[in-house]
Amino acid sequence: MNPIEAHIQALKSKRTRAAIQVQTLGNFQVWREGVAVPTKEWGRDKTIQLFQFFVTARRRKALHKEQIMDRLWNEDADTSDAVFKVALHGINKILEPNKKSHAEAQFIVRQGVTYQLNTEGVWIDADALESFIALGNQYLTEPEVAKMAYREAIDLYQGIYLPNRLYEDWSSDERERLQVLALGAIITLAELLLSENPMESIRLAQQALLIDSAWEDAYRLQMEAYFLKGNRPMAIKTYQQCEKVLDEEFGIEPLPETKALLKKIKSQ
Repeated sequence: MNPIEAHIQALKSKRTRAAIQVQTLGNFQVWREGVAVPTKEWGRDKTIQLFQFFVTARRRKALHKEQIMDRLWNEDADTSDAVFKVALHGINKILEPNKKSHAEAQFIVRQGVTYQLNTEGVWIDADALESFIALGNQYLTEPEVAKMAYREAIDLYQGIYLPNRLYEDWSSDERERLQVLALGAIITLAELLLSENPMESIRLAQQALLIDSAWEDAYRLQMEAYFLKGNRPMAIKTYQQCEKVLDEEFGIEPLPETKALLKKIKSQ
């Protein structure tokens, strides 16, 4: 195994080594020491919500309790404070069921009145996805390595970020960021495969369009793949679908490079 493949294996093994594993993409699930935590063990939904907020804010500096409560709950200060305490206790009980009552929490770190998720020993699918994409981007000059990394990332993208918090403002930026990353990985992998396996590139382009039906890069790539396969009618039909979706969604036309590709396909 070369050093780069070893790097990929090390990223994969982080999941099994972590005491806490968190799925956020397509579904929400937490594993503690490899065992899935049942939904009923969380008790109140606000406990899950607070933990999901900590996961979402994991890269920010520690947040003041008041800031957290303001983002999550439209209730008076006393009620919010009580809800926060109950929810925080619930999280600590889930993550560290054997923690002594007065011992410091390992995963939800408190500093005065600020709180933050300590990600040491915590595996999060969103972070793993980003790590694999970064590795793929780093080794684009070594296509086989890049393909391996992008495939790992794509496998992790099981759907949108925290689908049960679809209408919460605090989750929207992370949801959009991860979707764009996943779409970029899918399209880049499809481009790497275009000359050797155009049908797989078509499949990947279709996968991207299931995530975002207006992702123009996917239409253009699909057109190129059909053209390489000698299927001009499907290439043209793909352009027409792109044109229709962009008009219906945004009232705009395809980009000049997409039109130029159509012209090239028709002329040949």
